[in-house]
This record gives sequence, C-alpha cells and structure tokens, in this order.
Amino acid sequence: MNKQLDIIRQIAQQKMLPLYFHKDQAVSINVLKALYEAGIKAVEYTNRGAEAVDNFKALRKVVNESMPGMLLGIGTVKTIADAEQFIAAGADFIISPVVYPPVAKVVQDAGLLWIPGCLTPTEIFTAEMNGAKMVKIFPGSVVGPSYISAIKELFPGLLFMPTGGVDTTAESIKEWFDNGVCAVGMGSKLISKGIMQNQEYDKLTTLTKVVLEILSNIK
Repeated sequence: MNKQLDIIRQIAQQKMLPLYFHKDQAVSINVLKALYEAGIKAVEYTNRGAEAVDNFKALRKVVNESMPGMLLGIGTVKTIADAEQFIAAGADFIISPVVYPPVAKVVQDAGLLWIPGCLTPTEIFTAEMNGAKMVKIFPGSVVGPSYISAIKELFPGLLFMPTGGVDTTAESIKEWFDNGVCAVGMGSKLISKGIMQNQEYDKLTTLTKVVLEILSNIK
C-alpha cells in the first residue's frame, strides 16, 4: 500500500504524467531520456501496439541502469493477460482506459497502483468501490475543466487526473487545476508525432521544462 501512496504522491508532486507510445524501441528510449533530462520522474508508456511489451522491457532496463527515481508505468491495459504481462515486466503502476474490476484486482493483488479511466459519476464510483485512489478522466476534451468541479465533491477521497484535452499553455493547465485536478495527463500535445518522427529530443526536453515551470507556479 505504501508504494501505491508513494506513486500517487510522486505524480501529484510532478503535477503531470507524460504518456506516449512509439513502435521503434530506440525512439521510445530516447523520448524517455529527454523527459528524464527535463526533470520528469513518472511516465506512462502506453500499450498501443504489438511492440509495446518488448519496448517496455527495454525501457525498464534503461530506468534500472541509469534513471534513479524514475517511475515507469504502463497505460491502455484492458485485460487480465495484459496486466499480468506488464506486472511481470516490472511496471511501477498500471493505467486502464476503462473500469474493469478483474484488472483492478490483479494489479492491487500485486501491490501496484491501478489508475482507471472514467468519464461518468457511475464509472468513478465503480472505480472507487474497486480500490482506486486516483482516476483518469478520459477523454478530458469531452467534458472540459468545469466537469471536475461539478463532480469533485461527490468523491472527497479521490484524486482526479484528466487526460486528453489538456494543452501545454499556462491558460489551459491553470483552468484544469483551478477546477480541482491533482495532475494532468500529457500525451500528443507534449510528445507530438512530429517530435518523435523527426527525433527532436532537445525540443522535447525544452518544452517539458516549460510545462514543469508553468506547473511549479500553480498553487
């Protein structure tokens, strides 16, 4: 349980969770290095392709060898088989796009943090009843920041992290935090296809530092 709380603390302290997938292993590793160089200490790699498991194992090796303090999670985990596979591969936490109690059980039985994706109050409640301490509001673009403040007091024990619909601008980020989120998921707005395609890792490090600076000014 302590490990779960430590990871929640780390994500909440960082105030954002970068997430990405690339089928090329070298690109995946270099993106992680660029994020780490910017000061990121928690990342979600997403299970979005046939290469995800092997790439994740390679990332785990790099983290173990040269990235002290980095928490490596896996996202888009929908089945028990996927959960078991990534737990065996050394995931620090597991994120699902949906609320599926059998996956929650497998993850929590392994002593890991499970962060499910939710949209409706019923889904959020189901997640809470299945042990979630933090939920991903996904896709955030559908509901917008005001949705968080509208539902937040129904779930005083839960932390909210929107993913999708969060821009890298100070205005966008501030609006989400003003409405009560503890962190924001940052995907393609931060780690764009262009950055990965053109291997612009320095650009990614610079942009990530800018976003971290914006976040550090948020109360």
